[in-house]
Amino acid sequence: MTEIENRAKASAAVPQPDTVRMMEMQALLDRYPPDPRFALAVMQDMQRQFNYVPREGLLALSSRIGRSEAQLYSMATFYKALSIKPKGRHIIKLCDGTACHIRGSAHLVAAVERLLGIKPEETTTDGMFSLELVNCLGSCALAPVMVVDGRYYGKVSADQLRGILDECRAGEEERAAL
Repeated sequence: MTEIENRAKASAAVPQPDTVRMMEMQALLDRYPPDPRFALAVMQDMQRQFNYVPREGLLALSSRIGRSEAQLYSMATFYKALSIKPKGRHIIKLCDGTACHIRGSAHLVAAVERLLGIKPEETTTDGMFSLELVNCLGSCALAPVMVVDGRYYGKVSADQLRGILDECRAGEEERAAL
């Protein structure tokens, strides 16, 4: 065998990242019947697994259920819970509803911008954090409110923000050590 054939054989034996991802995508698709009524559920699962709905996921879903990529794209961009852009491993949702706004949510946004170097709807370059502004989190009595990875933080001040972000980073380090 030539060197090129040896390399090709060796690389074929070890799944490449794109191949692994496509295998994960296929396993996700296989959990559902090939029926258009399951499109939203499949995209929600993609969002949960990959932190966004990848284009190759939309293409695979399109092929599986017989709908155009454009139709699925319109669904993926219509629902706020879905994103077609990669998001950070930790999603910071900052409420900017009336109660939170009056009680200083703008100061929190400025503090996140200062600490992480990102604006709303952006993700840090290391892929760790994304910032989202939301209209209401339904916890007005605790304003200003912030949710990070599903955990609610009420009456948050800019001074507390660094500690909350450090908790997320510490959790990442713990998982990496395992």
